[in-house]
Amino acid sequence: MTVLGWLLLVVAAVVVLGGLFLVATANRLDRLHIRTDAGWAALEAALARRAVVARAVAAVLDDRADLHAAAARAEGAERPDREAAENELTLVLARVGRDRLPAVLAEELTDAEHRVVIARRVHNDAVRDTLALRRRRKVRYFKLAGTAPLPEYFEFAEPEV
Repeated sequence: MTVLGWLLLVVAAVVVLGGLFLVATANRLDRLHIRTDAGWAALEAALARRAVVARAVAAVLDDRADLHAAAARAEGAERPDREAAENELTLVLARVGRDRLPAVLAEELTDAEHRVVIARRVHNDAVRDTLALRRRRKVRYFKLAGTAPLPEYFEFAEPEV
């Protein structure tokens, strides 16, 4: 075999190995986007549960129309406005006297708030990992993210639980 033959063989091996490396990176990025979407779905479910519990608390406490309104705004808010609405609900819930609630409802509210905190952390961890991989040069140069939108963090005041 000539020198040109060996050179072509080496170049072909480098191209194949590089392609496999890019495919593996694209698969990892896809899995991270799926993880981010699953994290958002879990966070959305936890936020919806908290809003339902908040409306139940507002029904028990007759003088808390502001709580019912905040829960309704949080549930009906679109994604761009969701952080502000959830932040408002968190602040209104923080002013609720847990000692005025039945024990079962107070436990349900505490559990719902714990689940929101955990789901937000899981979602934000997934967003952090996805953004870290998307910032790498090979992902940007070879456009491995395709047309997937950049994931966004979800930030609001965590309740005192």
